[in-house]
Amino acid sequence: MKSAFYASVAALAVTAHAAAAEQITVFGTWLSPEAEIVEEIFDVFEERTGHEVSYVGSDSFEQQVLIDAEAGSAPNISIFPQPGLAADMASRGFLTPLKEGSADWIRENYAAGQSWVDLGSYADENGDKQLYGMFFRVDLKSLVWYSPENFEDAGYEIPETMEELIALSDQIVADGGTPWCIGLGSGAATGWPATDWVEDMMLRTQTPDLYDKWVSNELKFNSPEVIEAIETFGKFALNDDYVAGGAGAVASTDFRDSPKGLFDSPPQCYMHRQASFIPAFFPEGTVVGEDADFFYFPAFAEKDLGSPVLGAGTLFAITNPSEGAQELIEFLRDPAAHEIWMGHGGFLTPHKGVDASKFQDDTSRALNDVLLGATTFRFDGSDLMPGAVGAGSFWTGMVDYASGKDAASVAAGIDASWPD
Repeated sequence: MKSAFYASVAALAVTAHAAAAEQITVFGTWLSPEAEIVEEIFDVFEERTGHEVSYVGSDSFEQQVLIDAEAGSAPNISIFPQPGLAADMASRGFLTPLKEGSADWIRENYAAGQSWVDLGSYADENGDKQLYGMFFRVDLKSLVWYSPENFEDAGYEIPETMEELIALSDQIVADGGTPWCIGLGSGAATGWPATDWVEDMMLRTQTPDLYDKWVSNELKFNSPEVIEAIETFGKFALNDDYVAGGAGAVASTDFRDSPKGLFDSPPQCYMHRQASFIPAFFPEGTVVGEDADFFYFPAFAEKDLGSPVLGAGTLFAITNPSEGAQELIEFLRDPAAHEIWMGHGGFLTPHKGVDASKFQDDTSRALNDVLLGATTFRFDGSDLMPGAVGAGSFWTGMVDYASGKDAASVAAGIDASWPD
């Protein structure tokens, strides 16, 4: 049954219809319940244009989309969970550029718009860079979680710069408390939380173009810029006074358990840096916005690098061109396409034109404000690196660093693991 909201969206003025109705195939990673939400969005597109959209989701997307492209049976549109695979497929001629004017629209209508153009632009088989992708649904990582009650009881204020965050950490220590809970444990994926810290620190100590060069290995791990970012993370994680359990507990503490210290009485820690998903691991009954809240992981004022944000997102790209496929990509410009998912929750968007009242709750609205306040957005760097590095030596190297190995040696080892 269509919701009242769906009905109101569908009743909006109809956009230009296609000359002839098409059957548009879309392939992605979203399974139930996300699949039902995206199909609801496609229902609006169908009603406006007369096209029909068939969506299929798979947990083997990364393998299957390449197989289909090589076999000449690719779907019209593929929804990539990260841009690295899309870039590879563009270089092999498997993607179709978006229509002229798309980059200008993104620059004007997305917060930190040039970042989204950069993330969706790749070199083709001739080495010419073009815009291939439209980002839709974004995840946010540059967050610090805390207990408002604990902050209020101690008289602490939300820091607005990295300098103030460090000063607050020092004040908490002086008051006899412990500022941070940090855990790198994650089973076979142990170490990944530290890569997020380092990526955030790269964006706060270096320019976005150096971040990009680092991700592509043009800037080596053992460069002074990257070592500075690693050691800036170390100022938090390797400081016994800063971390619950001391620095020796960082590598062995599971990331899912580490934020629980926020809720102990007295608190084991006052802050926890983690992505927007972490409330799923808070103690049962925790109410976000009351028992726990967040603030933006701030930048260094002295570096003058604006308000960079680290995150991830999904990318719509055309893998089998048609006029209907281009129309569906253009439909994603409409705030209504975003607002449908906003109403279901679990959705953030850099689109500056959406009606914020359509978010399911105040927490989502506040998270999106962080995204809209970004001057630079960059994708999780380890997800863009070769798997042997981003999901291998970078993870293990950061565990070694947290266990006492010096940053230069760790960085040299990661460099040595980079595939030729």
